[in-house]
Amino acid sequence: MYVKHNKKGNILATKVAVIINAGAGCGYAPDWAQQLEATFAGVGLDAAITLAQSGEEMIATAEQALRDGAPIVVAGGGDGTINAVASVVVGSGTPFGVLPLGTLNHFAKDLNIPLALDDAIANVARGVKHQVDVGEVNGRIFLNNSSLGLYPDIVRDREKQQRRLGRGKWLAFSWALVAALRRYPFLSVQLSLNDKVHARRTPFVFIGNNEYLMEGLNIGERERLDGGKLSLYVAQRPGRMGLLRLALHALFGKLSQAKDFDVLTTTAVEIATRHRRLRVATDGEVTVMNTPLQYRIRPAALDVIVPAPVPVEEH
Repeated sequence: MYVKHNKKGNILATKVAVIINAGAGCGYAPDWAQQLEATFAGVGLDAAITLAQSGEEMIATAEQALRDGAPIVVAGGGDGTINAVASVVVGSGTPFGVLPLGTLNHFAKDLNIPLALDDAIANVARGVKHQVDVGEVNGRIFLNNSSLGLYPDIVRDREKQQRRLGRGKWLAFSWALVAALRRYPFLSVQLSLNDKVHARRTPFVFIGNNEYLMEGLNIGERERLDGGKLSLYVAQRPGRMGLLRLALHALFGKLSQAKDFDVLTTTAVEIATRHRRLRVATDGEVTVMNTPLQYRIRPAALDVIVPAPVPVEEH
């Protein structure tokens, strides 16, 4: 599929593997794959397009692409799709391309990958390889972040409402958020990192792949993905109003002044809790994992194609 031969069996060209999440309700036209192939051809790339209907198909296609020697593996979709394909490519040394077709596209934004589809395709052809870190928890990778507590509960409730009540994603998320804040459960955890143990009772633990900006208008962004560190953000026993105050502190650039809010950096952390199994979110996807949770950073594990740096003019 990915390798072209002539009649004598000699390799003529190797196709770029492009794996698109077609199961996300994007409503692609029947000839969309052909249009996409033409766009890739326009920038000099021969692309084998797969419109995958599930996460399993995305992963299986990426695995086959690596076995067949695809020179580049490209993922198209939201952050969950990018994560699924990257989980196969990570550590292989094969360049990884990103077509940001999701709603939020955090990974692409933090790497300055163009959000317009044609520009993102051009970036695959003309960009440069940049080694970025990935986070890992119990063997599962995350490109952006992982979290415990409120957020995985909200995602689980949102998915239930989408399935049972047929609500749209954002309406279901809003109802799930209100329900979670009404319950407002606390999680008792022990964080073992940097030769210290931190006991916390908290509504959430947020673990980022590298450091997140937690203050001002750029909150939720990362300046770099190659710093070799995990970042942990933990609130200590805030009530509902306390959580609102934290949000306001962040908005007005004063989060560092907030009481009982920890910001920690490390290369590895163990998170223990009295629960034997815990819901864990990784790049927006929720799975149930055995505790204690073992987090670590994997430095320079993924070769991502990013825009070439703009040369600085000399005066």
